[in-house]
Amino acid sequence: MSSQPKGVFSNLAADIPASIVVFLVAMPLCLGIALASGAPAFSGIIAGIVGGVVVTLMSGSQVGVSGPAAGLAVIVLDAITDLGGLEALPIFFLAVLISGAIQFLMGVLRLGIIGYFFPNSVIKGMLCGIGVVIFFKQFPHAFGYDKDPEGDLAFWQVDGHNTLSDLLYMTESINMGSIIITLVGLFILILWEREFMKKIKLFQWIRGPLVAVVAGILLNFLYQKTGIFNLTPEMLVSLDVPEKASEFIAQFTLPDFSAIGDGKVWMIAGTIAVVASLETLLCVEATDKLDPLKRVTPTNRELMAQGVGNMASGLIGGLPITQVIVRSSANIQSGGRTKLVSFLHGVLILLSVILIPRVLNLIPYASLAAILFQVGYKLAKPAIFKEMFQKGWGQFIPFIITVVMIYFSDLLTGIGVGLAVGVFQILWKNFKTPHHSNVDNLDDKNTIGIRLSEDVSFLNKANILQTLDQIPDGKKVVLDGSNTHHIHPDVIEIIQDFIISAPAKSIDVEVRGLDSFLGS
Repeated sequence: MSSQPKGVFSNLAADIPASIVVFLVAMPLCLGIALASGAPAFSGIIAGIVGGVVVTLMSGSQVGVSGPAAGLAVIVLDAITDLGGLEALPIFFLAVLISGAIQFLMGVLRLGIIGYFFPNSVIKGMLCGIGVVIFFKQFPHAFGYDKDPEGDLAFWQVDGHNTLSDLLYMTESINMGSIIITLVGLFILILWEREFMKKIKLFQWIRGPLVAVVAGILLNFLYQKTGIFNLTPEMLVSLDVPEKASEFIAQFTLPDFSAIGDGKVWMIAGTIAVVASLETLLCVEATDKLDPLKRVTPTNRELMAQGVGNMASGLIGGLPITQVIVRSSANIQSGGRTKLVSFLHGVLILLSVILIPRVLNLIPYASLAAILFQVGYKLAKPAIFKEMFQKGWGQFIPFIITVVMIYFSDLLTGIGVGLAVGVFQILWKNFKTPHHSNVDNLDDKNTIGIRLSEDVSFLNKANILQTLDQIPDGKKVVLDGSNTHHIHPDVIEIIQDFIISAPAKSIDVEVRGLDSFLGS
């Protein structure tokens, strides 16, 4: 295992190249999520900048990266529509600001512990599910079919299609130029993963994703000069290019504080705060598991950092922010070691929209698809599915259900269903094992020992009733509740009835540790 970094600037050789990779992944996602949310593209850019610069300064996470979240896209779209459309954006940004204040308060109240109640199988299912979604979402972009924005990760898309149907629609508009750019990008990324490449010092600084993007730009330039292939404007990153400083500043929007008393605004703010906090806490849990150094993020501090970030984002016209698994996993996979990666990626987004927006608009989505193919594959390797299967059905069932539900719905729905399955498994296990049919120090073969579990609920009624009913006549029964802390009244009644009826079947009943429950 790698040694722990001694400080923020102790791993520049790893962090600076990683920040460029995260920037390349984050930039189209910021734009795509804004489009999927029905908001101006620049609102997504603002959220990316604030998530990188502001949240990072307060966060205790070393490898987590924050920005606009795909999981909130539907909520944002509905909120903007409900408030009156684009004309009501200042009111929506007020709701974002208030949501940040609520999140900060949640951190102060130490509610960050919520994330620890999600089973490991569900967290791993979340990572694999997102990986599968990212992987399959790239095929249309790789084939030159860019109707759906890069940041739309839901199964039902903003273009009216879904993740599966897009795989059919893309075959109707295949662009060989895009396919070649994707294949060249994948070749470069795979080459950069080879051990001999990792040993070359120059390539420790110049990472494969950056080379893949540059190769895509050069290939597109070659297409334009030779006319062999043609990439349409929809196949390239599209960012508004302000002609002067005043146009750039005009893209920032202040919230409308006159709507502070509107109940609808507070309802939207509360919804964003709860959903954004849950998504952040789940991402924190998942990111900590991916971190090769296994550092633990202080969750209460993270909620406060996200709160400050959302207050800042809402104050200047940005979308809601969460910690995001796509950016965070790209950071870890690229070798990022400290929070400097997240900070620099935010700075790069800011500098790029000010200094080089025209250069960004030269990047083909096919190049970015190649990078995200790699990100998705690493999150959802076949080996992970095999590992979870080998752990048994108790781990595999909630894992695979979480993966499937995330693919066919969205992140939060998938996690919710996976958690419900995990809870059901606990209840079922409790139902199946309310007792153990052995008691220590029982030498008599005619004696049947029944030791009750710590918690015997009403779900155990049928099992216990059946067990007691099947005891043969003439036996001695030892009912041991020495370790039992709670018994449901219905079960107590069953035991009392058994004690009363036992003499009729010549059954001798000895009770241990149940006096407080039976009232004797």
